[in-house]
Amino acid sequence: MFKNTILYCTILVLSVGCLSARGKEIPLTFEQAMHLMQGDNKNIRIAEYETELAKSEHHRVHSFWLPRITATGAYVHLSNNIEVKESLSQFTGPAVDFIHSIFPEEELISSLLNEVGKNSFSVPLLPRDMTTIDALVTFPVFTGGKRIYAGKIGKLMVNAAEINKENIDSQQQILLVQTYYGLRLGREVVKVRKETYDAMEIHYQNALKLEANGMLNKAERLFFQVNRDEAKRELEMAVKELDVLENAFRTLVKINSDGTVLPVSSLFINENLPEVIYFKELVLQNNYLLNGIDIQDDIQKNQLKIAQSAYLPDIELFGKQTLYANGIPKNFSPRTMVGIGFIWNIFDGLDREKRIRQAKINSHILTTEKKKVKDDILLAVDRFYNQTQTALDNVEALKTTIEMSRELVRSRRKAYSEGMATSAEVIDAELMLSKMRLATLLAYFQFDTGLINLLSVSGVPDTFYQYSLNGKDERYVFSK
Repeated sequence: MFKNTILYCTILVLSVGCLSARGKEIPLTFEQAMHLMQGDNKNIRIAEYETELAKSEHHRVHSFWLPRITATGAYVHLSNNIEVKESLSQFTGPAVDFIHSIFPEEELISSLLNEVGKNSFSVPLLPRDMTTIDALVTFPVFTGGKRIYAGKIGKLMVNAAEINKENIDSQQQILLVQTYYGLRLGREVVKVRKETYDAMEIHYQNALKLEANGMLNKAERLFFQVNRDEAKRELEMAVKELDVLENAFRTLVKINSDGTVLPVSSLFINENLPEVIYFKELVLQNNYLLNGIDIQDDIQKNQLKIAQSAYLPDIELFGKQTLYANGIPKNFSPRTMVGIGFIWNIFDGLDREKRIRQAKINSHILTTEKKKVKDDILLAVDRFYNQTQTALDNVEALKTTIEMSRELVRSRRKAYSEGMATSAEVIDAELMLSKMRLATLLAYFQFDTGLINLLSVSGVPDTFYQYSLNGKDERYVFSK
């Protein structure tokens, strides 16, 4: 629907700038306003960043399938030498026994050997200063399925972030329709109020002339003045409301120029809407809230599986290579080691059981919440669909009423010129026509806002533009 966005927006911004310099009107179609809104919308940008964050987290989870390589190094200074001490008695004792077996009465040599046996000798194993640098490789072989379920959760988080982005974009489109067509409605209201005021002013000036010529008393002239003043007050209120609507629209689409925004696209109705059952079927497939709850439920199911996998051991391969060693002999600490090990948590204070129970409770909560949200959304579909149908009925009814009001104004003006009707009767007819025109414009606006809300809750807000192309604008009612 929106092609060549960058070039289009560039041309649009340049044209807006030129119009701003001259302080003239800035004509904008709804499609152009959509481009501006999507070009620099903070809410949409935040949702995009959140999607990128979820993708990054998903990629991080994939790292659990890869081996871990770490390097460790240390310098150690010991307060004492690490050594092995042995007593000499284990050598002198057998010698004394041997001598006594040959010379039972011998005392001198035996005493000397016994004195020597009281001493000991030490063999150093490690020096007091040591340095080592090692490389360690670990590779998880079995984790009870934790990596598989964590990967699924990461992917589901990406899907949840994308659905959230679509939901935010849909909400921004609703705001755009409300502000753009609200601005269009406001300008038309001001136009009708201005025409009514101008007509009342003419009647009031004529009344002043008739009063001056003695053809109208003061009470009758005051009647015209009151209607003129009321029309002026309503016009001033409409102008103020228009300023508020324009400021809201400027804020949404980021227009900072001084020119007056002119919404070119007309309010419209479309009588070819599908039946309400069509939108309810779309809701079950595309609604952002329902799809988001489904994803959260899948996440909880995988969380339950992760909690259950805690009953299984974690098994991993490992290998260590000493890259540099000083003071540590090879026969004491081998330079290369490989092996396989496991960690099995036999009892963790019932933490696993509590996690499993929490995951099951969360799943039940999501199931119940989905049923409630589904009922609420289907009611919203009925409400928005009825809003569009009521607006269509009002437009059709008001079309006939406007034709009758125009005819009444025409006939009373003619009768007034022939002296067969009073000016008060002409004013009443003109005020009635003005009210019917305003009511028709409001019905158009109600149809447009009801339609975008209906399409948004059905998950297809982008089709709004196509409905506008195939619809009927104000000229369907106001054309003569």
